[in-house]
Amino acid sequence: MKQQYNVGIYVRLSKDDERAGESLSIENQKLILTKYVREMGWNEAECYVDDGYSGTNFERPAVTRLIEDAKDGKINLILVKDLSRFGRNYIQVGQFTDYLFPMIGCRFIALNDGVDTINNDNDIMPFRNLFNEFQSRDTSKKIKAVKRACAGNGKYVGAFAPFGYKKSAEEKYKLIIDGQAAPIVQRIFDLRCKGYGYRKIAEALNREGVISPRDYYYREKGEPNPRSGNNLWNDISVKLILENEAYIGHLVQMKTGTLSYKNKRVVNRSPDEWVKVENTHKPIIDTYTWNLCREIGAKRYRARSRSDGELSLFSGLLKCMCGFKMRTQRETKVLPAKGMAKYIFYLCNTYSSSGKIACTTHTINERILVELVLEDLRKHTSRVLSDEEGLRQDLISQCSKESLRQYKADKEQLRRTQGRLLELEQLIQSLYEDRVLGSLSDIMCKTLMAKYEQEREEKSALLQDLTAKLAETEQDEQNIDSFLTAIKKYVAVEQLDREMLLELIDVIEIGERQIKNGQKYRDITIHYNFVGKIA
Repeated sequence: MKQQYNVGIYVRLSKDDERAGESLSIENQKLILTKYVREMGWNEAECYVDDGYSGTNFERPAVTRLIEDAKDGKINLILVKDLSRFGRNYIQVGQFTDYLFPMIGCRFIALNDGVDTINNDNDIMPFRNLFNEFQSRDTSKKIKAVKRACAGNGKYVGAFAPFGYKKSAEEKYKLIIDGQAAPIVQRIFDLRCKGYGYRKIAEALNREGVISPRDYYYREKGEPNPRSGNNLWNDISVKLILENEAYIGHLVQMKTGTLSYKNKRVVNRSPDEWVKVENTHKPIIDTYTWNLCREIGAKRYRARSRSDGELSLFSGLLKCMCGFKMRTQRETKVLPAKGMAKYIFYLCNTYSSSGKIACTTHTINERILVELVLEDLRKHTSRVLSDEEGLRQDLISQCSKESLRQYKADKEQLRRTQGRLLELEQLIQSLYEDRVLGSLSDIMCKTLMAKYEQEREEKSALLQDLTAKLAETEQDEQNIDSFLTAIKKYVAVEQLDREMLLELIDVIEIGERQIKNGQKYRDITIHYNFVGKIA
């Protein structure tokens, strides 16, 4: 009596297989297998489809259901176009075809490979399975290599554009600014420049009803957000935006990857494996704002809040001359005719913790410090108004630790070195031509070649040194221009606030109060952002 088969047709197409064209399409597989079932007179129980799933593991919804139905006896024959459609992990495929399916009485056919478990001549099947896995591994390597090459060429290879950007319709690897989301990104950086922490920024955005990145993504797609629950801004989403160099026009990619072509768990790569390409697209944030946020991040890290959660005016900005931070102290005193008066002052944290043996108090009243800082700021804003270029040149000389004359000399030496390298290339080419033409002996050719090659190596090394040296000086110039732009905003400053201090000042060093010739004085050094101490 002929056995009646209830056939479970299984078809699969991964994203990588889509590149192979119509021959591997879902519909094409269905057509071939359905026709074969009809010709054999069998009953097609169900068609199981995994669309967009890799064959390197069996955590696929349709194949899982297929195997469960086979165990329950709903189907007794599994039909696939070829072994690679069922899976590309030769060990797991072998476990099903050699052990599980025979044990539960389920026949397995891979049509194009000529594999049928009812026969005893399937010795080639393990080798086909192994070949399929090798092919999968090779494909994975090639895809990763192509992806890394694209990243190295400044192409954006991420699945989703960073919030504030969208992928160009004309160039799919190009990021363009999203006019609706970009102002939100600018708002986040603006709040950070004012000294807000990640959580405070998230709270402000949620208070203002600003849509979160995930909700925004699905809104633009015209689809409901499948993730239920809290979709508000949080400290992590804010932190990711503030640390993403895409917002200053740079792409840093390949920061994560999978464990292997079999194990798709995402892991973080070490920084030396990242691929960074600068100036790949239009920035949303300028470099000055970006650098300022980095500085503020460091200051917030070293700052301490008051008991009410707020920061003191100079919190995190003061350092004792001994090298340690200064802490905030508050006192309330009763003054004659004035009643209760509150005082805020700062003292050396080391002295506060370990006593006089570690350091002296280096204490300073906040009111006095405010006056000193205001006086210094007014001095520099006055100089900017009267002689901005003169101040700029002084700062360039000071920051580069070299005179302007030396900087010009380095630029001239760089020009001469580049010219000499071009001459050496031409000389070496001429040597080859003369040797081929027979107008130069072997000995002379080798002697001159060794001389030119040695000089070329020396000049190349010098070129690298000069380029790095000048780049550092040019970065100093950019920093100085940023500082001058910032300080000009406070030309008419009458009162200090924390936002102003965070934008302008890196650290203030406080010395001990001393008496000299009957006069009290102390050393106070203000280091400004990007330019350091200004004389």
